[in-house]
Amino acid sequence: MPSSGEPTRRLRGFAAMSPEKKKEIASMGGRAAHACGRAHQFSSEEARAAGKKRHQRPDSPAA
Repeated sequence: MPSSGEPTRRLRGFAAMSPEKKKEIASMGGRAAHACGRAHQFSSEEARAAGKKRHQRPDSPAA
């Protein structure tokens, strides 16, 4: 805790936002990325291959 002579720190930016507001902003970014063609959409084959590759590594913890 700050002493009586120090100002208190306040949260700024995303740290000060509610989870709903953060989700809304992230959603807008995702829609914009898809609209301009920068977002990657996995096909079912790519997703299957990624899952299979992930489960072949026993040394790494499951996410």
